[in-house]
Amino acid sequence: MFDRLFTRPTARARHRDGPLVTERLKYLTHLADQGASSKTLQATADYLLVIAVHLRLADRPGESIHPNEVEQAANCWAARDTEVPRWRAGRSSRPSFVAHATGWLRFLGRLAQPQIPPGPFDPLIDAFAKYLQGERGLSPATLRSRCWFLRRFLPRLGLLDGSLTGVTISQIDQIFLDLVRPGEYSRGSVQTWASGLRAFFRYAESRGWCRSGLAAAIECPRIFAQSGIPVGPGWDDVQRLLAATEGDRPADVRDRAILLLLAVYGLRAGEVLGLRLEDFDWEREQLSVTGLKTRRTRIYPLTRPVGDAVLRYLTNVRPRSTHREVFLRLVAPLSPLRALWPVVGNRLRALGLAIPHHGPHALRHACATHLLASGLSLKEIGDHLGHHDLDATRIYAKVDLKGLRQVADLDLGGVL
Repeated sequence: MFDRLFTRPTARARHRDGPLVTERLKYLTHLADQGASSKTLQATADYLLVIAVHLRLADRPGESIHPNEVEQAANCWAARDTEVPRWRAGRSSRPSFVAHATGWLRFLGRLAQPQIPPGPFDPLIDAFAKYLQGERGLSPATLRSRCWFLRRFLPRLGLLDGSLTGVTISQIDQIFLDLVRPGEYSRGSVQTWASGLRAFFRYAESRGWCRSGLAAAIECPRIFAQSGIPVGPGWDDVQRLLAATEGDRPADVRDRAILLLLAVYGLRAGEVLGLRLEDFDWEREQLSVTGLKTRRTRIYPLTRPVGDAVLRYLTNVRPRSTHREVFLRLVAPLSPLRALWPVVGNRLRALGLAIPHHGPHALRHACATHLLASGLSLKEIGDHLGHHDLDATRIYAKVDLKGLRQVADLDLGGVL
């Protein structure tokens, strides 16, 4: 590795004879496997040598290093210009020192995790979470969401002993209004937080932690079934969106494949991110998608435009990687994409569309609306979108303006 990165014999010898040569080589090989360039590997190798010396890692085998110690070493190293190599002189090198040290120590398993002192309400929240999991069977995502809000809410009561006996409904209302300010959250989000808070105090009452009647006094905004109208870009706007990705830039090639999967099949963002190479059956021209909610596998016929776009990305753009996920970052470190909002949101905003949301789900709405306008039944649309319950699809009946106009134009004769 050092012979490939450095041409000067003195540089090669310095790196080969430095401390923790095996650990440094393993980390550099890891970065190379992730697609790091030679220039990046050279700079990283220089940093690792300095980090090993200033943190005295060879003298402390297996010892965990706290992030505060990394910060202190970075400050000392950046301030002593006489010891700084000319390739990275000055205080601007301090953040790079911290970044490289943190990444390397985490790779070695030697980065100490800061211990967060337990809060006074943690035992109550943990007991509530176990109740929700064991008795209510809620999903891990719902549990994390409920506990996250409670950890924001309860400390604002100002009760250092963790007791809820003196809590009043006026305190609950005021803190809730401070956390969920009007206009900053949707009606659905407010309803979610309020119902979760009411469930917690109902459980607290059953355990005798607080006075009775608090849960009943917490009012949640009513959310009526089928109350909202899904809004997405029109199909003409989807065509404009796809037209903007017809270039040869790697980002355009990759993003075009993603946008087609979202718009043609109405996939959720997580379903696209979870696609693996084996999900594309090129011989049978089929695409397998595992639903995020039902965990059921849906089989789609692989249409020619989508297949061509994905194949072009796989052949010409996708970096070589051991990852089986289809869509990867285009720059090192090579890793699967974690979010699609930058891919979709930025491109939709560039079109200047007057729609409330610009994320990947907007294309799912566009797909459903287009299928409805094309004459497909709600059952067919629900199957296409992977809905387990027809009620989830029925909301799209409200956007069938053409059908509503036909109903309004019916000649009812003498009925009226």
